[in-house]
Amino acid sequence: MSTPPISRRVFLKGSGGVLAGTLVFTSGPIALLAPSRSWAMSLDTLSTRQGEVMLAVTRHIFPHAELEDAVYAMVVKSLDRKAADVVLHQVLHDGVVALDDAADGDWLSLDETAQLELLTSMEGTPFFATVRGDAVVSLYDNPLAYAHFGYEGAEGDSGYLSKGFNDLTWLPDPPKPQGGYLPFEEPAV
Repeated sequence: MSTPPISRRVFLKGSGGVLAGTLVFTSGPIALLAPSRSWAMSLDTLSTRQGEVMLAVTRHIFPHAELEDAVYAMVVKSLDRKAADVVLHQVLHDGVVALDDAADGDWLSLDETAQLELLTSMEGTPFFATVRGDAVVSLYDNPLAYAHFGYEGAEGDSGYLSKGFNDLTWLPDPPKPQGGYLPFEEPAV
């Protein structure tokens, strides 16, 4: 009796990896949100190695010294979901292979300066554009990043004017607003 063929999607789903880490900073907003210091994220299409490279690449493209890897892992998870598309999966795979080839075997084993130098040489590639494009959204648009950067998120419709950001002191003599002053504002004297 022969076994039925396995579809590529089922194969990829079974061949995914795991990205894991430990929170470095024991205090701070992210540590307060985390249920424990250890974290893990399963990957459905990317291997563990590919996930680790994506995390390091994202850290180089958007460096924040005190931002936990757990936040950068959100980018990896987003790329992992999108890598179900065969073409995108190939772009990511080829990018990791190109980095490793440029490093004579293991890009992750290089020091950060050498990693950045090799990554910078790939700036115009589809791999670089894919990771950077996804990271702009998935890195900065999540509750962990909000906690780290102090963004309080949307709080009703009060807008930025009533939260203390209505000053135009950086402009010379701001003109009177076209619609007039808000009830709680006073004209500048």
